[in-house]
Parts: sequence; C-alpha cells; structure tokens
Amino acid sequence: MLTITKPAADRIDIVLDGKVDADIMRKALDDLIEKSEGMTGGKMFYRITNFELPSLGAIGVEFSRLPKLFRMLGAFDKCAVLTDSDWLKKAAELEGALIPGMDIKSFDYDAVDVAEAWLDL
Repeated sequence: MLTITKPAADRIDIVLDGKVDADIMRKALDDLIEKSEGMTGGKMFYRITNFELPSLGAIGVEFSRLPKLFRMLGAFDKCAVLTDSDWLKKAAELEGALIPGMDIKSFDYDAVDVAEAWLDL
C-alpha cells in the first residue's frame, strides 16, 4: 500500500506499508505529482512500515516518471521520515544530503509529535 494525502496546502503525507506493484506505484506517483502541483515551501510527512522492495514493474513506473518527480521535488523544503528501520533512517538522511534544497530527517515511527514539530520549525 502506498497512500498519498494532502492534509494542508503546504503538506503531503505518504504512507508506505508492504508490497508495491506497478499499479500501486503508478496511482501513487500520479497522485503525488498532482497534489504537489503549484506547491512551494512544502513539507512531506512520510511513514514507512512493513517495508518490502517494490516490484520490478513498480521501479519501471518510477523511472518513467523521473523527470516529473525531479521537478516536483522543488516544491518541498523538508521531509520527515518515520520508520523503525535503522537502515531506512540512514538511507533517508543520505538521500537528503543528495537532494539540493531539501532537508530530510528521520524519526522513530512513534515520534509523530517530534517529527511534526520539526516540520513546523
């Protein structure tokens, strides 16, 4: 499951739980791109539970949308990643170091209040 919601004009919430196939990835990425359109100074709140590697088809869908995804990244300044997986926390923060203009910080999955406070700084 990959769910995208927009609880505020400047915020996108993403929940990743379990296996992601091509159809799920297609719908989620199209939803993400649509919901972030016109956004500036955006915040992303990303919860990851029960992580499984996406299918090859899902990775193909992601690659096909890379140009739109790179343009979309400019809409966001911050991303809080909540997970209990140490390697996912490290991967998220490494990704943050590689994406100019976006600050990515990881938190324990149950540290919702702390992550939201950081996003609002």
